[in-house]
Amino acid sequence: MKKLKGSWTGMAVAIATVMFGAPMSSMAQDQGRTRVIVAAKPGAMAAVRAAIAKAGGRVKVELGDVNAVAIDLPLRALAALKRNGNIDFVEADPIRRPFATTSPSADPYELGQLEPYGIRMVQADQLPSGDSLAGNRKVCIIDSGYDLQHEDLAHNPVTGDSDPLGSGDWFVDENSHGTHVAGTVAAMNHAGVGVVGVAPNMTLNLHIVKVFDAEGWAYSSTLSNAAMKCRKAGANVISMSLGGSRAGRVEEKVFNFLTKRGILSVAAAGNDGNTAFSYPASYPTVMSVGALDVNKAWATFSQFNSEVDISAPGVDVLSSVPMGTGALPSLSVGGVDYAPGAMDGSPNATATAPLADFGLGDAVDPGMAGKVCLIQRGNIDFATKVTNCETSGGVGAVVYNNAPGGFSGTLGAAVTTIPSVTASDTEGAAMLGQLGQLATVTVEATNYSFFNGTSMATPHVSAVAALVWSYFPSCTAEQMKASLMLSAEDLGDAGRDDKFGAGLVQAKAAHDRILANGCGL
Repeated sequence: MKKLKGSWTGMAVAIATVMFGAPMSSMAQDQGRTRVIVAAKPGAMAAVRAAIAKAGGRVKVELGDVNAVAIDLPLRALAALKRNGNIDFVEADPIRRPFATTSPSADPYELGQLEPYGIRMVQADQLPSGDSLAGNRKVCIIDSGYDLQHEDLAHNPVTGDSDPLGSGDWFVDENSHGTHVAGTVAAMNHAGVGVVGVAPNMTLNLHIVKVFDAEGWAYSSTLSNAAMKCRKAGANVISMSLGGSRAGRVEEKVFNFLTKRGILSVAAAGNDGNTAFSYPASYPTVMSVGALDVNKAWATFSQFNSEVDISAPGVDVLSSVPMGTGALPSLSVGGVDYAPGAMDGSPNATATAPLADFGLGDAVDPGMAGKVCLIQRGNIDFATKVTNCETSGGVGAVVYNNAPGGFSGTLGAAVTTIPSVTASDTEGAAMLGQLGQLATVTVEATNYSFFNGTSMATPHVSAVAALVWSYFPSCTAEQMKASLMLSAEDLGDAGRDDKFGAGLVQAKAAHDRILANGCGL
């Protein structure tokens, strides 16, 4: 996990898992291209290939046994290609993954999107924002900005505050964190594009206060000022996927002030995986959010203490990042497709060459020249492993785990020109049996990424709070906080506990509880 500089040592930025994004059709469209599978009629493949080339298409995968190819091509050429008499049919080339962090969209969402697993886990689908009064609520996101040009965010009702002498324009996001948070809150529900957020129907009002630039840190005073800007903008909920290890008296006063004026403040519990308190989450008037995985298990990085109020999905959360800044890794060896993790810092590139065992990658080996290096994790950092592969003449790198499961890595400040990805221990073992076979390593730009952190859990809670509150605007902030906790799905030890707080936030259960009992406790 990434740590902040200066006094903000515990921010829940966690841009640690950047695995893949939306279906290829939507990922490529930012460059005016799309990816599809083209099936030729019997005996017509040569003519189909000619038509693809004429249309500006590029063959990505050969599927000769079924008389088809996967291609990308200019979006404007797709309709004409479909009309070609030599083509049997053209279909989308959707993403496949070995784990269930997303699923194809279904009612109440438009088709052709990916649903992050957290959306249904928090019951957002059972309380659709289009049927609510979400327009009477406003969520203020204090973070690194908001990509106003993003295909899944551009049409939301959104305003913002910039800091021209500091972090810059609110509609520019240099490090992806704020855009990812905003996507979890309100990525739009529109067919065939990207993902959906908790409140996806373009009715929930957003206000963005930018406090982080590319370096990703700010002072407590900056945060306090930002929170006041949220109040001035008319926010009902303040979402803060951030924090630090030291409390501030002024900062605490600010959040006490805001609570008395009807604003619910929500913040990340922290990513250090220990019992330390993080602020502003641990102030009594701020709702502290811990993180869960797809199985509703406590995330081991999530800080746990007496101030954790509630939990939400925070592991492998898929959401928006500034257009083209996400990374989509892919890997095949000997015709077998794998599901690699991302190596943060890898260039967007592709390489095809025989797979070779590079051991731990801790020494230069001329025998790797013209090969894809298969490297075991351990002993030295990823940057050195990949750099040694490149120095040896390797054209691509795959680092596999030395412990159970998959992972993602980072090259830090290292600069390489070869694509690199990660793999699980079982995938690594399988590939050791495929040495010498052709391997293709590819890293492509995308508009979506998976992140980990209490940063990712926080916007789930912020958006659920606003969504439920929109039905009962007469409730106070304190009543809304209490209602969410009393209606949460109890996890871990019976009752409230330090890891889960009151449990998993539940939109429908909170709505039904207030409907039955009123705002009072």
